[in-house]
Amino acid sequence: MHPIYLDHAATTPVAEPVLAAMLPYFSETFGNPSAIHRWGQRAWQALQQARKQVAALLHCAPGELIFTGSGSEGANLAIRGIAIAAQQAGKGNHIVLGPLEHQAVSQTIAQLQRVHGFDVTVLPVDSTGLVAPADFAAALRPDTVLASVAYANNEVGTIQPLAELGRIARAHAVPLHTDAVQAASQLALDVQTLNVDALSLAAHKFYGPKGVGALYLRQGVTLLPQQMGGSQEQNRRAGTENVPLIVGLAAALQLAVERRAADVAHYTLLRDRLIAGILAACPDCQLTGHPQQRLPNHASFACRNISGNELLLRLDVAGIAASSGSACSVGNPSPSKVLQAMGLRAPWDSGGLRLTVGRANTPPEIDQTIRVLQHICQPD
Repeated sequence: MHPIYLDHAATTPVAEPVLAAMLPYFSETFGNPSAIHRWGQRAWQALQQARKQVAALLHCAPGELIFTGSGSEGANLAIRGIAIAAQQAGKGNHIVLGPLEHQAVSQTIAQLQRVHGFDVTVLPVDSTGLVAPADFAAALRPDTVLASVAYANNEVGTIQPLAELGRIARAHAVPLHTDAVQAASQLALDVQTLNVDALSLAAHKFYGPKGVGALYLRQGVTLLPQQMGGSQEQNRRAGTENVPLIVGLAAALQLAVERRAADVAHYTLLRDRLIAGILAACPDCQLTGHPQQRLPNHASFACRNISGNELLLRLDVAGIAASSGSACSVGNPSPSKVLQAMGLRAPWDSGGLRLTVGRANTPPEIDQTIRVLQHICQPD
């Protein structure tokens, strides 16, 4: 059988229109956008056009965007930059953290706690991974300088009530950052409606290139730059801008917004087929994450009596690409902290399975995956 790729939460292929948009900036329009000559100015114009394009899609001002090298860098810049600037200004020393965050968020905040002495409150979640707005409000204090809650979890796909959390944070004058890396390909990204002060993206999650991201930072939020050496990005992120990849990010996000309705319908059909089929075929698997309030392309399970790594290896031998959670923690044999935060314990917490569909997947591929999993979970 032909290979089946069901790991779109880890990365997506670059869409053909995106590749076409990028190619001229590798060769014909190659100038440094900081240079004043015509080569540099052509590159600068492409950079500014991409900035305007992304800003229009996020419903923000072009000056509120910072282009980065990844979603992880964007999260690091927002969290460190906002928290340390506030600490230095004497505003406080407290951070509120979602319990299901990507390592780019959780490990950054852990380092701030360890090195800079921040006090951190980790929010509880229910068994589906949802943060309760009341718990969020109760965690905020007069000395809270930042809160960070992911828009949608990468491992179990649960979508948080972000707009409501944002309203609460704004009422307490607390900046709210959200990791929207997983959400960008499928959910609305209007930062005004979401009530967020910082939002980080990565292009390779929505059919763009790897190695480029964007950070929205609301005007008026003070940020301490974390990378020095130049005046790029309005003195907020030094380094020559990667014009081809930034153009690709803008083209990919535009395509994602234009295709969103059709993509979501396609993803949801395949996702629901996966969930129903696996739960029927594999009694030792249970659905993780919220049954309805989850990413349209995301099916995730906890499997009893089999490790996540063994499950992935056997799927790979059968020609199926899957994941046990974040692509940044592949190979880690430890039980999933996300599953544990949701209340799962042995023997369920080490057999995580994430299957994420994409534009090219088909119903026959879903059916083949279900048959393979049934054989793995119920061997003859």
